[in-house]
Amino acid sequence: MGILSRFGNLWNGFWAKLLGDVERDNPEIVYQAAINERVNQYQKLMKAVSGIVYLRNKLEKDHEAKTRELADITAQIPVAVQQGEEQAALVLIERKNALTTELEYVKSELAKVSDQAEEAKGSLVTFQHEIEKLKSERDTMLAKREHAKARLRIQEQLSGLSTDADIRALDGVRESIHKLEAQADVSKEVSGAGIEGKLKKIREATGSASARAELDEIKRQMAGQSQQNVEKTM
Repeated sequence: MGILSRFGNLWNGFWAKLLGDVERDNPEIVYQAAINERVNQYQKLMKAVSGIVYLRNKLEKDHEAKTRELADITAQIPVAVQQGEEQAALVLIERKNALTTELEYVKSELAKVSDQAEEAKGSLVTFQHEIEKLKSERDTMLAKREHAKARLRIQEQLSGLSTDADIRALDGVRESIHKLEAQADVSKEVSGAGIEGKLKKIREATGSASARAELDEIKRQMAGQSQQNVEKTM
């Protein structure tokens, strides 16, 4: 095999694989293409059936016209004989025989064309059903595909392996909030470790000591007053 032939096969294989990947990722396009192809075939068949039906109708009209003419001629022959018009009678008889032959031919052709028309109409109905069936299959399969994709997304979310953009965005927001909280904690810790933090602790301790001393004084006064009351009572 020549190098050009091998390269051509490789190139064709590449495009076939690429096309296959595109078709798998876009099933709606594949289904629509198949439906369009059947619609085109249906339209072509419709034209063919129209031609057959036209020929059948033409043969039917021809058969009716010749049948009427044959009936008229058959009725005219005895009249010509009665009137002694032998020459006219002979012409009528010849025309009658010719019409009989023509009618047999038209009748035979009409039967063939009628059968073809019925068969063609049956093919049209089959094509219609095929198109509707394919459309129904497309809708069903695409719905199943979307349902399967939704189930996969749920499974990925439950397993923590989801790659959806909204999930990634939520994870990013959560992480940024946690970082802000950490920064606030660091600021608080740093503030408590500085001079201001120490002074604040001293003030708080001083306030607590003052309050404790005041509380002790109140308790002492209340104890002294209670002792005086006891002495008075005694």
